[in-house]
Amino acid sequence: MSPELLRLVWTATLDSLYMVAVSGLLGTLFGAPLGIFLATSGKGELFAAPIANRVLGLVVNATRSTPFIILVVAIIPFTRAIVGTSIGTSAAIVPLTIAATPFIARIIEAAIREVDHGLIEASLAMGATPLQVVRKVLVPEALPGITLGLTLTAVTLLANSAMVGAVGGGGLGDLG
Repeated sequence: MSPELLRLVWTATLDSLYMVAVSGLLGTLFGAPLGIFLATSGKGELFAAPIANRVLGLVVNATRSTPFIILVVAIIPFTRAIVGTSIGTSAAIVPLTIAATPFIARIIEAAIREVDHGLIEASLAMGATPLQVVRKVLVPEALPGITLGLTLTAVTLLANSAMVGAVGGGGLGDLG
């Protein structure tokens, strides 16, 4: 390989890693509270709010079922309003984050729902508040599943960063 090609590959790799890291972090910051809310706000749950749960669940499902490339094109005006441009690695972070947030939310929701209900009941019986149950029981018990899900999210974001790179996002998808 020529030195110039190596430099291009290295730069594109760093751009892709930047997009994945920032959108993964932002997706987790937005998706974690959403996932916890979805897991704990159903009928008969700790923070029962079934109507809000159903509405947010529909939004999450609609976003997750939208093909990524269509999402990228559909939110170009939103991306331009936030970043000031619709091309480049910083602009690519917006659709990557919007795609990652509901994905992470569902992963966290599923991991929390896998926690034994007996632990929740025991915590409440010992006087824990619902918020303490979430912080000290649900999240720690669900952490292995959440970690695996976040790993899957990082791989998915890398694949999506290549796709967004093909439409002007930069990174490895733009290398060629």
